[in-house]
Amino acid sequence: MPVPFIDLKRFEAGFLDRWNAEAGVMSSNAQFIGGKPVELLENRLRAACGSEAISCANGTDALQLALRALGVGRGDTVLLPESTFWATFEAVVNVGADPHTVDCNLEDQAIEVDLVADLLERVRPKAVIVVHLYGWGSTRLHELRRLCREAGVPLLEDAAQAYGVTLDGATLFSGALIATTSFYPAKVLGAAGDGGAVFCQDEALAAKIRCLANHGRTAHYGHGEVGWNSRMDALQAAYVSLSMDYIDSRLASRRASAQVYRERLGQLAPRLQVVQAPAGYVENGYCNVCLVHSEEDKKNLEGKLKENGIGFGNIYPSPMSEQPGAKAYLQGKTGSGQAAWLCSHVVNLPLFPYMSEAELDEVIGVVEAVFA
Repeated sequence: MPVPFIDLKRFEAGFLDRWNAEAGVMSSNAQFIGGKPVELLENRLRAACGSEAISCANGTDALQLALRALGVGRGDTVLLPESTFWATFEAVVNVGADPHTVDCNLEDQAIEVDLVADLLERVRPKAVIVVHLYGWGSTRLHELRRLCREAGVPLLEDAAQAYGVTLDGATLFSGALIATTSFYPAKVLGAAGDGGAVFCQDEALAAKIRCLANHGRTAHYGHGEVGWNSRMDALQAAYVSLSMDYIDSRLASRRASAQVYRERLGQLAPRLQVVQAPAGYVENGYCNVCLVHSEEDKKNLEGKLKENGIGFGNIYPSPMSEQPGAKAYLQGKTGSGQAAWLCSHVVNLPLFPYMSEAELDEVIGVVEAVFA
């Protein structure tokens, strides 16, 4: 039985009827930019995340807006993880700053905090970006936040993959100085297209972000900043807001499937390790992460998955510093190659809302056969 890597068509009963009706009303009223749908979404995000929420056009813009609002610009150094999606690196370059990549810790796949602590003293960056990869965060996030705060260096938290994650019983966003997320359709809380948001605790910072995202407007034809057009359109806002009615069910389904993988494939260690969220975190089930320690095992596993029509991923196959586009902009990199090891040993099995027991059985059966 073929199993897709991700299926975006697993809607709850009544969801599409509600969406089609709402989209029809909005279209007939030409309600496309701003207005009540955007206001409603931001209010709901604020209540859910314990932080001021500013919607924007996409997750990459969210990073750029956050960096600009923090005063990061030409000639500034920004520390970011070697292991992340390209948008993290790209955002630093697009605001004119210089990226310096930092190796990851294989225990939690996050930026290595000890290296950041050293670089805060030696490099004195303008900002640090931590990425909450795979649907959880760094084991040492509290410590990293404290280190940056004491050094007077803002910590930007890229939570594009971490909506719905909690740490020590609280939403991940509530403890962040400034954080971003993405509503790309494949995320746990996805739009019908692109969308993003910036979260912060400081009202003045929030006002700056909101201004930058709307052409730097201070009045309709008054512009106090050089911003750009990063407004989230009303249709996307309405879709995300409607999806929030179902987010608890979707998260529960994802988490349950993630746990099935851990329980049933856990006995395959050390040849295959199913990674779990660090202590204190409740993950969002964004993706499954398997570390396959042998190149031969990885090749065999990927071959068998393809042969059986089972989708899989490799999130992400290359460190930032090794991307062809990085060479012209990379100011420096620190570490011993842990991120490179991670990138070359990761396999991601299918994980999406409302996976069936039969689908999980199919995937697990193929994996077990490879390691038998």
